[in-house]
Amino acid sequence: MRPVTVYPRGEGAIASARGLVKVYGSGETAVRALDGVDVDFAAGELTAIMGPSGSGKSTLMHCMAGLDTVTDGTVVVGGEDIARMNQRGLTKLRRDKLGFVFQAFNLIPTLTAAENITLPLDIARRPVDRDWFDTVVEAVGLGDRLSHRPSELSGGQQQRVACARALVSRPAVVFADEPTGNLDSRSSGEVLSFLRHSVDVLGQAVVMVTHDPTAASFAHRVLFLADGRLVGEVVNPTTESVLDALREIGAGRRDASAPVAAADELVGGRR
Repeated sequence: MRPVTVYPRGEGAIASARGLVKVYGSGETAVRALDGVDVDFAAGELTAIMGPSGSGKSTLMHCMAGLDTVTDGTVVVGGEDIARMNQRGLTKLRRDKLGFVFQAFNLIPTLTAAENITLPLDIARRPVDRDWFDTVVEAVGLGDRLSHRPSELSGGQQQRVACARALVSRPAVVFADEPTGNLDSRSSGEVLSFLRHSVDVLGQAVVMVTHDPTAASFAHRVLFLADGRLVGEVVNPTTESVLDALREIGAGRRDASAPVAAADELVGGRR
């Protein structure tokens, strides 16, 4: 299947990859998780990444975020080539220019919501921009819960705290890995609406890996991976258009049964 090159529709690329290759192992056991990916992500854009298990979607996010090294190619975030950085440079980049939201909320149980939100800045010994903090807290809709600890918050509220924490340092891009995987449908809707709001109103760039076509429908565009290559894109997606694309991708692979079954599972809401 031919790879595709995907370019941003925003004001410009805030994160880019060119010729991105990631190989795990060596010799006969080598696995080519990414096979020459070219992609741009723009400010003011929420991008969802989808594909069957083993397609390379999490590997792409981890390489773009400097959480994994690349075998070949370039990755540029906020004007810096992270593929050539040492560990110290990567640590600084992740601290200053990247935000992360994971399936597990990763909140500190002994801290309040407000303290969890400002934790990255406190660790970096950077002052909190109170005007921006207030803007993020208003956007996340938890102004009356800031003094509560995680155990006193619902799952959706905890994930919104995690989203606010990712945004409070004004990162170049936020990477979200299955951010609604542990949430019910109502809480998922709250978190996804906030992520979309952070893009539309706050001008954030968000890249989200998901298996859920409903979650993907909140994005401006959805990128599809198969066998380590970008193989499709849906702009202004709906749940139905995402499912159609998944089935089409499945039908184009040698063993169509596995991805088609995966798409059928998504119809039933299973992950």
